[in-house]
Amino acid sequence: MRIDIDRLTEDELYDLHNRIVERLNFFQTMKAHKDMLQFSVGDRLCFTSRGGDIVACTLVKYNKKTVTVITDGGDRWNVAPHFLSPLEEGEANPEVKGLGGNNKPK
Repeated sequence: MRIDIDRLTEDELYDLHNRIVERLNFFQTMKAHKDMLQFSVGDRLCFTSRGGDIVACTLVKYNKKTVTVITDGGDRWNVAPHFLSPLEEGEANPEVKGLGGNNKPK
């Protein structure tokens, strides 16, 4: 379907814009939900912090587009699920940090 935007009024263009943004947000939410379903509450996971440290954590809660994890150091992070990887029990090593950085414990 092709839309000739040159014939749309300003109000129609704003309406079209809002509908497109809403649809794209829907796709993002669905992708995040699909990514979340890879993991269950209680799973041991890890992610790389902004500082480059590997952070070991446990998933404690699903949110709309993120999951809440608690690090081994007790910090709480909200992380997009595509940043998470399963943490094998034998994988924990001295390089894996239990500390967060940008989120304070709640």
